[in-house]
Amino acid sequence: MSEYICPHCKKSIYDDEALLCLYCGGSLGRSVGVMGKLRFAKPHIIIVGIVVLMLFSFMLLLMR
Repeated sequence: MSEYICPHCKKSIYDDEALLCLYCGGSLGRSVGVMGKLRFAKPHIIIVGIVVLMLFSFMLLLMR
């Protein structure tokens, strides 16, 4: 079992599936599933994905 330190109260949490701190109730910043990873992803990753998708769409439009 791995130990996780709460970023707010700095207490150890041993629950692997906890999303909130047991002591202070603060978010542990863990992502769950695909939507959770998008929610906590860095903004530049999302922006790069949108730009790549737009360029790909434009190339497809020109090839017609």
